[in-house]
Formats: sequence, C-alpha cells, structure tokens
Amino acid sequence: MNDKMKKALPYLFMGIVSSATTLGAYKLLDNDTNNNDADYSFFAPKKGTTSFVGMNTAATSDDFVRAAKTTVPAVVTIKNYKKITPNRATNDDIFEYFFGNPFGGGGRREQQQMPDNMPSGMGSGVIISPDGYIISNNHVVAGANKLEVVLSNKKTYIATLVGTDPNTDISLLKIEDKGLPYLNFADSDAVEVGQWVLAVGNPMGLNSTVTAGIISAKGRGIGILGSKGEASNPIESFLQTDAAINPGNSGGALVNANGDLIGINSAISSTNGYYQGYGFAVPSNLARKIVEDIKKFGIVQRGFLGIGVFDLSDEQAVASYNKQEKTNIKVGSGVYVRNVADNGGAYDAGIKVGDIIKKINNKNIEDYADLSEAIGSRRPGDKVEVTYLRNGKTYTASVKLKDQKGGTSTRTKADLSVTEKIGAEFDPLSERVKIGYGLDSGVIAKNVNENGEMSKIGLQEGYIVLKVNGKPVNSQADVERILNKFVGNVRVEFVDDYGRIYTKGFKMPN
Repeated sequence: MNDKMKKALPYLFMGIVSSATTLGAYKLLDNDTNNNDADYSFFAPKKGTTSFVGMNTAATSDDFVRAAKTTVPAVVTIKNYKKITPNRATNDDIFEYFFGNPFGGGGRREQQQMPDNMPSGMGSGVIISPDGYIISNNHVVAGANKLEVVLSNKKTYIATLVGTDPNTDISLLKIEDKGLPYLNFADSDAVEVGQWVLAVGNPMGLNSTVTAGIISAKGRGIGILGSKGEASNPIESFLQTDAAINPGNSGGALVNANGDLIGINSAISSTNGYYQGYGFAVPSNLARKIVEDIKKFGIVQRGFLGIGVFDLSDEQAVASYNKQEKTNIKVGSGVYVRNVADNGGAYDAGIKVGDIIKKINNKNIEDYADLSEAIGSRRPGDKVEVTYLRNGKTYTASVKLKDQKGGTSTRTKADLSVTEKIGAEFDPLSERVKIGYGLDSGVIAKNVNENGEMSKIGLQEGYIVLKVNGKPVNSQADVERILNKFVGNVRVEFVDDYGRIYTKGFKMPN
C-alpha cells in the first residue's frame, strides 16, 4: 500500500470490496434504458407493488418468516478463486482494512499466495431465473480464475461469468441446472423510506443469514465507486438500510416483506469495517437493467445526456464554481449544468450551461445521485423529458440519449475497441521513467479491469508494457494498431514495479 493510500485511509468511511473514492463536484453523466421485450422473458417479471409491514409484533414476525422462506433458497455463496500476486498491495488489502480477513484474523493478511483449493474471497449472489442466472456484485467476482457457487442446500456448481459492470458494481453469472429457486424483481422506485426490509446473504462465513431493518433513505451517492479507474462513469443512487450488513453480504438480496428483490447489497459505511447501522444496496430497477443488457448484448448499453454537472446542494462545489467563474449561484436543489458536449443529446435539445435540471420524466432530481439513476436505466437512442430552470423560468426539452461517441445505436462485443476487449488503457512513458528504467519504449497501464485479459496475465495499474506480439509500443494507438482485427494468441512483455520483466499471453477476445 503506497504512502498516499496510507494517508487517505483514516479519512475513509465508506467500505466496499472493490474501491473507495469521493465523488467530485464535476461529473460527466453516463446512462441507460429498460426494454421489456420478449428477449428478456427468461427473467422473472418485475413487480410494480410492494407491501408494508405493520408495527404489530406478531404480524411483522409472520411476514418476515414468509419472506425469509422465499428468499433464503435463492441466495447463494460465491467463492472467488484467484491468484494473488505477492509483493504488491491489492485492492483486497483495502477491503481487509475496512472489513477484516474473511478467513479470520480481523486485519490485513500477509501477502502470500493462497492455496489453489482455498478461495481468496467469498460473497453472496441471488438466483434470478430457474435456469441458473445469478446476479451479484462486480467486486465479488473481480479477478477470478474460478467461481464456485454453493446453494443453501450445500449443492455446489462451477459458475460461468457472463459479464460485469464496474460502473454499477453488478455482475451476472450462470450455473447449469433447471428448476432452481429464484427471486422476482420488485419495482425499486415504489420503495418507501421507513419500509421494512430483509437483508439475506452469507456474512462472516455464516451461511443463509437473515437480518431485518427499514429503508433509511433512497438515492444515496456515497462516493465509493471508481477509485481503481474501472468505474469510468459510476452510477450511485443506493438504497440505504439499517438491516445488518457485514463482510460476505456483498451481492446478496435486499427484499421486501413479500420476498421480492428490491436491491443488491453492495456496501457499508463504517469506521471499523463492520456493521454500524448503514448499509447500501443497488436498486433492483438499475440492477435488472444491467443484467438484461449483459444477457442480450454481451455488454452494458450506456446512454449519456452529454453534460457536466455539479450538485447545487454541495456548498463547497457551489462556492468553488462561483470563485472560478465569477458567478453568484445560490445553494439549493437540482443539478447545475457546468458544460455541454457539442455532440451530445442535451446540446441538440438546446440545454445550455447555467441551466438547472429539476426533473427527468417528471421524477424530481434533487442531486446527482437522482440524475445518475434516472439516466442510468436508459440506453442510447432513448428519449427522456428534461425539466430545467433557466433565468428563473421552467422549460422542458425532449433529449435523445447518445453513447460517448455520439451514436444512438446499441453496441455488441464486436463493436468494442481493442482496449475495451483486453481490459486496459495505456499512457506514453515520460522521459524521466524511460531514463529511470533504461527503456527506449513502453506504455504505462491504467484503468486495468480486474476481469479483463490484461489483469488475468498479471498486469496491474502502473506496470509498463514494453512489447505486444514482439513489437515495441509507445502509445495506446500502437497497441490498438497491433491488435486491431487480430485473431489468435497475444504475447505481452511487461515490467512490474520492481523492474522484473515478464512475458505472458492470452487469446484475443472476439
């Protein structure tokens, strides 16, 4: 763990397996849409109603019993087997700082290779179809060489990782079986603050644990995604609950009193890494959209408004912008449009810098978390009604969402760039680094996806790639040129933090 991380740790209170960061005042919006056509029929239908449990003790107990009986058989344990590179701190170190060692010891474990027959981490997942599709967190499956799924009845399967989305911390797995117990998706927009809920998962190595609480808040943006660079456009609009959530609950179910899925448990806010009354779950509507995208397209479809914004409720952000731009914006609700991309849908619809977005499709937008969820359930080509203030007057515009390149069509894996396929991006080496390492060429790896091909061969953030397929590389464009339309085995020569040179390979993804 580097010095910067050590200095930052005392100030971090949001714990998650994969990352911890703080959302800045300026954000570029990223987004998506629901399409409930026949292609999605393998998923249980989304239910539009939720039930509330009364305060009568007996009634509450009965409802919880029914919900637990429905939920527990559909919640699984996920064991992540991966090779941990010694001599370098990993993101698991950060997790253990907050959550402790799932294998005992309560703190950081020594950096050593885990035995092949012992998982490096464990979490939870939820079966969402009778033929074995399972939803979980991205951080639960990150970097896995093998994923083992254990049902509540102890039956064990080897799972296939269908796809992941670091921007929402959602993953989709598949086991081969039929007639499995599963959970229905509920409409998370219908969830109310104060509503009774159950959290079901496998915390602290304790299988099939059920805890009860209420929804404490909705639309929480807590700044925990994206610290590794994987979440380039994080979507955070969590359901907050006081149901007890601990290490191992990640990827498990948050359900209503009917036993319907309203969220995927993802994070806790804690000063010691364990339950202190604040748990956070990805809303079911957003989670459902992500897994539907992965199932149908192979990748997540992300639509964009094409604007940069900051929260008007953020006094520091408002003050900073006023100072920088010599304006006199007042603190309030809504999001302030800081810039507009000239190839984005907002630009086409006439939205300008200085506009204040108040509603999306008549849903109130109080802050960026509200906006990110409202757009995060949409795809390129979808239209949304944006209500905004300009000079004190209210306007409404129909905005057609686009992808980051300005397109309005959905993409498949075949449309991915080379760097997207291999799971890493690259920056040129500075002269100082070249001199320090005695190199004539090379690129520095960044935004290394833990589930990508580069990560699987041992490449980490900050490592130097010297050659690809025997050819020197000096830019990302060089890597893309060498691997564009390439079919077969890729050979990569790279240097780690200690100056050791490795040559590893992988099969180029289609």
